[in-house]
Amino acid sequence: MKNYVSSGATLTITAAAAITSGDGVLAGSIFGVAAGDIANGAEGTINLTGVYNLPKVGSQAWTVGAKVYWDASEAECTTTATDNTLIGVAVLAVGSGAGETTGRVRLNGTAA
Repeated sequence: MKNYVSSGATLTITAAAAITSGDGVLAGSIFGVAAGDIANGAEGTINLTGVYNLPKVGSQAWTVGAKVYWDASEAECTTTATDNTLIGVAVLAVGSGAGETTGRVRLNGTAA
């Protein structure tokens, strides 16, 4: 096929700030997880699909299949839709304790 570019599982972005490997990245309405460290102003790869352990709001319990959103101002996942970007679904239940600040998310790979 002459017009095929890629599978769309990854995307090259230009970092607006320094990004650490594994960080959540919101580029416009596209969310991904940094495949490696990316210096401010440099190009780097983000993964748009897959399952990742990501930071979450400690006070929220998640159930399997719950919609997960990215809160860019706090750089963490939440189940609160208002003012946040849908990024995928929870694939592991997690409690709401103050120390339960990591959630497992399957990225939806689509623009919000």
